[in-house]
Amino acid sequence: MASYKFEAKTTAGKTVSGTIKAKNETDARVRLRAEQLEPLRIVPVLAAGDKGTGPVPLKDLQVFTRQFATLVSSGIQIVQCLEMLSNSSSCLPLKAVLNQVIEDVNKGKTLAASLDEHPKAFDKLYRNLIRTGEESGVLEVVLGRLAIYIEKTVKLRGKLKSAMMYPVVIIVVAVAVITGIMVFVIPKFKEMFSSKGKDLPELTQMVINLSEGFLSYWWLIIFVGALIWVTFIQYINTSNGRKVFDHFSLRIPILGSIIQKGCIARFSRTLSTLLASGIPVVEALDVSAKVVNNNDIEVAIMESKESILKGRSIAEPLIKHPIIPNMVSQMISIGEQTGSMDSMLAKVADFYEEEVDVSVAGLSTLIEPILMVVLGVIIAVLVIAMYLPIFSMADTFG
Repeated sequence: MASYKFEAKTTAGKTVSGTIKAKNETDARVRLRAEQLEPLRIVPVLAAGDKGTGPVPLKDLQVFTRQFATLVSSGIQIVQCLEMLSNSSSCLPLKAVLNQVIEDVNKGKTLAASLDEHPKAFDKLYRNLIRTGEESGVLEVVLGRLAIYIEKTVKLRGKLKSAMMYPVVIIVVAVAVITGIMVFVIPKFKEMFSSKGKDLPELTQMVINLSEGFLSYWWLIIFVGALIWVTFIQYINTSNGRKVFDHFSLRIPILGSIIQKGCIARFSRTLSTLLASGIPVVEALDVSAKVVNNNDIEVAIMESKESILKGRSIAEPLIKHPIIPNMVSQMISIGEQTGSMDSMLAKVADFYEEEVDVSVAGLSTLIEPILMVVLGVIIAVLVIAMYLPIFSMADTFG
């Protein structure tokens, strides 16, 4: 059972507080009413030693940030805003984190310092922007920018996931259909052909051998497949493996271009938001590099950071990297010269987000007929292999 902090009224009208164990928030309310208490406020409590643990889903963070920006801009005190959002949220990890943040703020901590205690719920970008907003007195403006940034990030991630999931789903269905034919259909034909006692065509015999091998060693095939998958996951989780995987992913035909555009859009949107909120350019580049999630592009961004530290421009090292489109380098260069780099980067982000839209639509249009043709050819070969002996017998009878 989870623990919940509560404030409630007794039958005499006195307000009391404490903690209660319950399966969920509804159960906690039922238990309080059973003790003749009318619940006023119930919030989940993190277990001892769990402070700062538990990531918050990005969509829940998106809703929270948008609502927080609206409440703060309405002139409501930060603690009251957080209490209202905690009470209305259905996301338990977020409610638990907000409960801790409210306690810290009530003890005199700043909002940014309170969020620093929860790095898994609020990433470095989020915490840095909140700190800048508090220090400059424009928290509502920063929250508005954060809300827009998260909304666009959620949208972009959804497009990239759909681009990668679509071919995977079709391939899984194709494998399932072929496996069904090999397991259930071909053995029936084999029984029929065996009763005739005649030699089978080479193609038919090869397909039957594959079917028999699959039926006899299916456990080995599954084991080897699982072993390869686990090894692959462990390898890409290493530093070298991640570098190799990131380098290869950008060079996959069609899909690599979508991944590259998504990374560029994410980098541009992040850097634009940070610069517009007053974060120093060196720190902004450092944070932006971490959200790209691709080693090749991250290396190029970090070289720009080193260039700035040496007194040179951001665009200079980016121009040398073929993985960074020329348009991006040129827009950054123009932004540096005109002092409007944040707005230039926002335009770059808008452009590449639109490009991801178009590319995903094109991928769906292109990959469906290709996979259908491949699946059709495989099934056609299996069907022909099974019917060749029948044709041979028909010729003999003729």
